[in-house]
Amino acid sequence: MTTAAQSPDSAPETPPVRASREQRQRHPAGRIIMLCLILFLGSILRYFIWPPVGPLATTAPASSAFIEYRKEQWKNAGESREPTMKWRNLSQISPYLPLAVTIAEDDTFWDHSGFDFKGIREAIERNRSQGRLIAGGSTITQQLAKNLWFSPERSILRKIKEAIMAWRLEQTLEKKRILELYLNYAEWGNGIFGAEAAAITYFGKSASRLTPREAAILAAMLPNPLQRSPRSALVKRKANGIVRTMQRRGAL
Repeated sequence: MTTAAQSPDSAPETPPVRASREQRQRHPAGRIIMLCLILFLGSILRYFIWPPVGPLATTAPASSAFIEYRKEQWKNAGESREPTMKWRNLSQISPYLPLAVTIAEDDTFWDHSGFDFKGIREAIERNRSQGRLIAGGSTITQQLAKNLWFSPERSILRKIKEAIMAWRLEQTLEKKRILELYLNYAEWGNGIFGAEAAAITYFGKSASRLTPREAAILAAMLPNPLQRSPRSALVKRKANGIVRTMQRRGAL
């Protein structure tokens, strides 16, 4: 039995595998874009697991990103100096200071889960009206995240990372611990970090002995501690408002 020879014209076509490979090799832009996207997302998503937050429940870091940022500024300016900071437990700080600070900086601190969405909406409106990023609607938890891990740059990317770390702080630590950390790492002047250093610098006393008025003054300085001093008219006016709020709430 014989089989007819297959005509060359009837031979099956070979899939253009080589051609598609050559096309991919000639157009690497897609791979580069994909790699950049993966790296970008990785730089954000890694904050869901790193840096660790758990140790903050019992341990205070020796420094913070914001302190290191100030030290780098001084070094670049040729200044030889060190930040002033001395840790104080919340029980060693006048109760008027955390009250004044929450009134001035984050009045819903004890109720929210790390984010003040009303404040965020108001900040978005202010930014839109000004045409630039001037306000962030940050809570005390978000400010603590920024102080501990990030630079003060104003960018959407930093705000995303800050939000992730703020969420982790709220999931891991008690509110009192978050406030305690914040009061110790907040900046109250160039190189003046924490309530104890601020109380000694401006009032010549320990943070445990701050009066309601003195606590209100320190709280009024926090949004812009490099530009505000206890003697400025703006700080005095805002401090008056904080003291009145304390009185209305029966704290005095």
